[in-house]
Amino acid sequence: MHLPGQISKYSGKVRDVYFLEGGHIVMVATDRISAFDVVLPRGIPYKGQVLNQIASKFLDLTADIIPNWKIAEVDPMVTVGHLCEPYKVEMVVRGYLAGHAWREYRDGKRTLCGVSLPDGLRENEKLPHPIITPTTKAEEGHDEDISREEIIARGIVPADEYEQLERYTLALFERGTQIAAKRGLILVDTKYEFGRKDGKIFLMDEIHTPDSSRYFYADGYEERLARGEHQKQLSKEFVREWLMAGGFQGKEGQKVPEMTDEVVAGITDRYIELYEHLTGEKFHKGEDADPEARIAANIESFLKTIR
Repeated sequence: MHLPGQISKYSGKVRDVYFLEGGHIVMVATDRISAFDVVLPRGIPYKGQVLNQIASKFLDLTADIIPNWKIAEVDPMVTVGHLCEPYKVEMVVRGYLAGHAWREYRDGKRTLCGVSLPDGLRENEKLPHPIITPTTKAEEGHDEDISREEIIARGIVPADEYEQLERYTLALFERGTQIAAKRGLILVDTKYEFGRKDGKIFLMDEIHTPDSSRYFYADGYEERLARGEHQKQLSKEFVREWLMAGGFQGKEGQKVPEMTDEVVAGITDRYIELYEHLTGEKFHKGEDADPEARIAANIESFLKTIR
């Protein structure tokens, strides 16, 4: 697409972002899927719609905590918002020892991003309190763990602003935890991205989606933990586990396992399951014969109202 007033376009791993005159951006959530910072060879039908609509709902449900970039959801796959200057860190917050944090802990690390962890923790166990484990935001390749001390010492974020980012992060995580609990889910970990606009800190990007978050089912959690079993979860971790079982972790020379129609359909089903479970609403598939034309028409129609 080329949109009215378009200055430039950026294609990320899973989203296309259009920068417009007047300080606006158009974010299209595509059906591309990434894992281990690699875009996989096949898209996942309806994934973009799931991500965009979940993020849109949670932006609205947390707007009393912090202003956010959203102006309007103009299409099931598209949000129009304010252009912000991003902080060059992602604020990862963890309430449980899972995923990357568990793999680091299992391999002997007891300090993660400057945060000390006690001995004797089990995989998927609840932490004594939520911890923040930031990462750098890489333009290409892998993000890297970094401590708050390094962020401040290197001048990536000024100390007073970073402390405010931490407060916002914990408040957002608490809100997400409460909402998930009402739906019978546990918000295990997630990440937030922040930026600045007109001298204020804004929440950016997606929030509490299965791409940025990990959820466990609360029912049976304690029993599975006691037996040392895998938790039943709704997140993208099952995609990572499928890739690792096929010998792929994004390292040089490794090949992505074949994404059969069955695998792709299964991933779609998991994304829709999370949407319906988390929102309590039925997911309505966009069945347009020409979704690209629909998207372009919806965007251009909305832009006329703000120009």
